[in-house]
Amino acid sequence: MAYQNIQTEHDGAASIIRIHRPDKRNALSIQTMEEISDAMRSANGDAAVRGIVLTGGDRFFSAGADLNEALQVESVMDGDAFFGNANRLCTLVESLDKPVLAAIEGFCITGGLELAMACDIRVGARGSSYAITSARIGTVAGFGGTQRLPRLVGPSNAMSMLFSADAIDADEAYRTGLITKLVEQGQALQEAKRMISIYEKRGPISLAFAKRAVHHGMQMDLLRGIEYEFSLVTAIYGTEDKREGVSAFLDKREASFSGR
Repeated sequence: MAYQNIQTEHDGAASIIRIHRPDKRNALSIQTMEEISDAMRSANGDAAVRGIVLTGGDRFFSAGADLNEALQVESVMDGDAFFGNANRLCTLVESLDKPVLAAIEGFCITGGLELAMACDIRVGARGSSYAITSARIGTVAGFGGTQRLPRLVGPSNAMSMLFSADAIDADEAYRTGLITKLVEQGQALQEAKRMISIYEKRGPISLAFAKRAVHHGMQMDLLRGIEYEFSLVTAIYGTEDKREGVSAFLDKREASFSGR
């Protein structure tokens, strides 16, 4: 697939997907979301990739949904084409086997923030800002924001952001847990790549199972979540990677994982 609205590159074990619509402040059009989905699937299927970074530009991670398209939604079919596409993208990000990190500089607004919240980890730079501005135009978040935001920051903090539609800065986002790492301006991508260089040394099945356990377990009560974790740990104990990991630990050497 030839990309027009994103740029992709590999840097070591990291696959970097950059939203690139500078004239539209990286607004998420249907085509942009389809391109991100395609690039995500490609990176997930590449054995050399151990983590995926979704990023934007220096001034905008993403200003949100492409309003020229969103405001044309006037039917159920229109809604599925636009908001259904967005929700399928966010669900895809959560379902990938590999860690997905958002590296955020500048504005991360509404649909852009909703997409970032679907990522496993958010690295935010000082000077970045975060908002869901739907109330300003009389709508409601449509990319999963009303559901993921309270799971990250708590219901009251989430409703404060949703009701006011005002932006919070990076320090506040870090304090509430909206972003996972707070770094100096211009360092978000570098930090995300550094984190993936650590994940590269860990068992890929272990990371995939841990991600699966968290995302699925968050939708379960505690007992069912523990039962689900039990099924994963019993499965992983039959893998070559588990045997290699234990042997490497006992031999006091770095493990060489194969993903099998």
